[in-house]
Amino acid sequence: MQELNPQEVEEAQNTLIRYCGEFSPTVIEKAFGSYIYDKNGKAILDFTSGQMCSVFGHNHPKFVEIAENAGQGAIHLLSSMLSPPVINLSKRLSSELPESLSKCIFLNTGSESNEVAIRMAKLVTGGFEILGLSGSWHGMTAGAQSYTYSKTRKGYGPQIPGSLMIPAPYEYRCPIAHCKGTCDNTCLEVGMQMVDQQSVGAYAAFIAEPLLSAAGMIELKPDYVKRLKELCDERGLLLIFDEAQTALGRLGRTFAFEDYDVVPDFLTLSKTLGGGMPLAAMVTSKEIEAVCHNKGFVFITSHVSDPFCASFGMAAFEILYEQELAKAAIEKGAYLKDQLVALQEKHECIGDVRGKGLLLGVEIVKDRETKEPDDHFGHQICSRCLELGLNMNIVRMKGYGSVFRIAPPLTISKDEIDIGIAIIDEAIRDCS
Repeated sequence: MQELNPQEVEEAQNTLIRYCGEFSPTVIEKAFGSYIYDKNGKAILDFTSGQMCSVFGHNHPKFVEIAENAGQGAIHLLSSMLSPPVINLSKRLSSELPESLSKCIFLNTGSESNEVAIRMAKLVTGGFEILGLSGSWHGMTAGAQSYTYSKTRKGYGPQIPGSLMIPAPYEYRCPIAHCKGTCDNTCLEVGMQMVDQQSVGAYAAFIAEPLLSAAGMIELKPDYVKRLKELCDERGLLLIFDEAQTALGRLGRTFAFEDYDVVPDFLTLSKTLGGGMPLAAMVTSKEIEAVCHNKGFVFITSHVSDPFCASFGMAAFEILYEQELAKAAIEKGAYLKDQLVALQEKHECIGDVRGKGLLLGVEIVKDRETKEPDDHFGHQICSRCLELGLNMNIVRMKGYGSVFRIAPPLTISKDEIDIGIAIIDEAIRDCS
């Protein structure tokens, strides 16, 4: 594995802020399909789809074609000016969604899309209290970060007033020490009772991911979401679904909420919508948009409605349907999960395998009975996988174990899945 030489390490330390802890020791020069390639041309199988964004594989030919032809049209415009790519994507996206989700705005990141939803929810309700789930990740900007309950809060001072949290339905480790492996939604009922006691009577919205990735792949089941919506309606809370990682086929449907009997008031999209390009969207109803507009709603950023990025959103839907990738996520996800369960039967360090489609989690423990997390061993396995040619991502959060987030591109082949499984197996053996 080609690692940074001493001079490159010094250059990186002198010029780059270490925004994610320490940088990976591997320098990547190109990427294509399911692989990234180091400086020596060595192929590394990517089980994270970049930052969980390259859902259609790295450098998809349709995306490369758009990039190559970008100079023929507008790349960037004044935010109030529209372009054919933006208009076409707004029509396409709204046509893919229920009638109650028909008004769009296009931005760059998931943080921005959640900021829009939060601002509109506050404006339309007149409230300011936003509820979220423990272990959630909704972004790094001030508003989105205030309702993110991962390990990114300490040391930065007060969050925005009105930030309230309930426990996520973590079946493997029940947050209220109640369930024995199967959630009965008691955590939801108790959580809502607790925030009711904290609320000052200014509820605005509840924000949730259908599958909490940063928390170690905790899936919200249909009965949980149905009850959540009922509890929100009782309190006048608007529902925001953050589908940064779960949309565009990743869980086997175009949008994850399609598996629920619930349509959110706001839908936020990012990562997968751009397929690796900086494109995000927020979608809501005509009624909510009209109220906000009449109240003078403003959200202007430098790259809102940029035509260049919007072009990739149109291509994303074409790729998704032409290659039947939602169906592929179900089939390949089931195959990958079966292989991971087989590894669990073989290695005592794997305490749990969970997730849906091609968004899966593997929890590493010291002991299956106590379920004590093994952060150090998980990190060792992750490092060894990279040395062997597999890029993995591990999340380590107090109370949430040490979990590999496995999210390969939907275009991955079964042969490539087998290669990845073999490397994980070897890495665990090497580190034991």
